[in-house]
Parts: sequence; structure tokens; C-alpha cells
Amino acid sequence: MSIRDDDVTPPGPPPGTSEGAAPGASEGTPTAPLATTAPAPPPIVTGTEPPLIGAPSEAPAADDQRMPLLEHLKELRGRLIRCVIAIGLGFLIAYSTADWLFAALTWPLRAAAHGRNVLLIGTGVGEAFFTKIKVALIAGLFLASPAVFYEIWKFIAPGLYETERRMAKPFVFFATIFFIAGGYFCWAVVFKIGYAFFLSQYESIGVTPTIRISEYLAFSAKLLIAFAITFEMPIFAFFLTRLGVIDYRMMIRYIRYAVLAIFVVAVALTPPDMVSPFLLAIPLLLLYGLSIGVSYFFRAEPAAGSAPT
Repeated sequence: MSIRDDDVTPPGPPPGTSEGAAPGASEGTPTAPLATTAPAPPPIVTGTEPPLIGAPSEAPAADDQRMPLLEHLKELRGRLIRCVIAIGLGFLIAYSTADWLFAALTWPLRAAAHGRNVLLIGTGVGEAFFTKIKVALIAGLFLASPAVFYEIWKFIAPGLYETERRMAKPFVFFATIFFIAGGYFCWAVVFKIGYAFFLSQYESIGVTPTIRISEYLAFSAKLLIAFAITFEMPIFAFFLTRLGVIDYRMMIRYIRYAVLAIFVVAVALTPPDMVSPFLLAIPLLLLYGLSIGVSYFFRAEPAAGSAPT
């Protein structure tokens, strides 16, 4: 059976509505014409509008921008070259007084001998000359320590806040003081006690100590540098605190382990007697307490209105 086209009637409007009226409008109710809105003109940029939400309020400063790795390496190379030049100038100044410096370096050994016969010998043709160079180089490092610490500060300053960058002079001053104080403590206290112990061991077996100057200088230089770096503990505490690695609460919480580590280091660096480890451990404990104070004073303050974590 086929259906003709005349039998199919197109669907009309729903009952109760007139043709052409909008759906839902009753018959006899006037309908408002459809409103056509023109597109809004683009905003005029004058440069005085407030920034968009989520957009940075201002461009970062040149120092706050991230530097590529090669730029960091170039800057590090420049800082190292300046440090080497500063140490070289200190070496030239110290070499003119190398004889007096060597006498001062061997004074703790002669003082610990208490009049006993102790011989310092040289077994090479140029050993005396190279000994003077090494002594002047060690002294040049201590003389150039302010310049070295200043270059270290300038290298890490771009990663600090503006208020922290202004602390260059206090950092250089205190880092130099602690560095020299560590070397002086080693020379005046540790050397005298340590050499007295070692010389007593020679006396107990009836042997006259005959010490090569190169071996004596290598032993003395290692201890001097080790103590000078160890005395930088408060400076390390300052930077680790500002970087968020440690805080004073953590240092107080782990104080038992710190005391154990300090005594282990003191026993390892001093002669095996009952007095020397305490002479080294007591200043290190005081420095640890000072480091806790530095960490508390320079702790990072929480932002205003931030909820506690």
C-alpha cells in the first residue's frame, strides 16, 4: 500500500498557539521581538588597567631571573679566578716573612718538648725551599680569607632575598673571624697538647724524635685547615636555615646525636688521652649552641595570614 504525498500533512503548531508565535506564549499575548546584541568593541588598552587575576604583578628583576647552567659556570669560574688571585697576593706578602712563619709554626712542637732534644730534618735538596713556599701558601690563604668569603657571598647572593643580600659585610666579617679563630685555636691549644703526647711516646721507648719537616708541615696544615673550617659551623647554620634545610627545632631535637658526633670527631682529631678530646669538644659544643641561636634568630617567618601547617 503506498502513501501519497497528499496524505502527509506537515506538523502544525501545538494546540492553543498561533502559527508564528513563540512556544509557550498563549494566544492573544503579545510577544516581544527577539533582541539582537551587537558584539562588544574590544577594550582600549591604555596601560593603566589593573593586572589580570593570576598574572604576575610585575616583571622579575634581572637578578631574580633564572640563569642558565653555562652562565652559572662562567660566573663560578670568574669567582674562582678572583679567589686564586687574592690567595696569590696573600702568598707574596707571606713569603717575605716565611722564615718567621715557619718558626711560629714549629713553636708548639718545641714548647711541647720542654727542653728535650727534638730534631727537624730535611732529606731532600729543595725541601727547605718548598717548605717555605707551603708555609707562605697556608698563611696566604688566611690572609686572603676575607676576599675568598666575599666572592663566595657574591656567588650565592642572587639566590637570596633583597634584605639578605645586604648582609655581605657581616657575613665576610664573621666568617673571617671564625676561620682565623679556628686556626689559632688549633695552633695554640691542640698542637701543644698533641705534640706533648706524641713526644712522650718517643720518650717512653727511649728514642730521640727526628721528624722530617715535610711530614710535620703536612700534618700541621691538615689540622689547621680542618679546625678553621669546623669553626664555620654557625655560618653554615645561617645558610642552611635560610634555605629551609634545617631549623632550630630540629637542631635541638637532634642535639644528642650532635653531641655524639662532636665527641667522635674530637677523639679522631686529637691524641688518645683523657684531656685532648675535651679541649676540642667543648669549643665545638659551644659553637653548636651558637649555631642554634643563629638558626633561631634568622629563622624564616611565616607569611601573614597563612594557616599553620
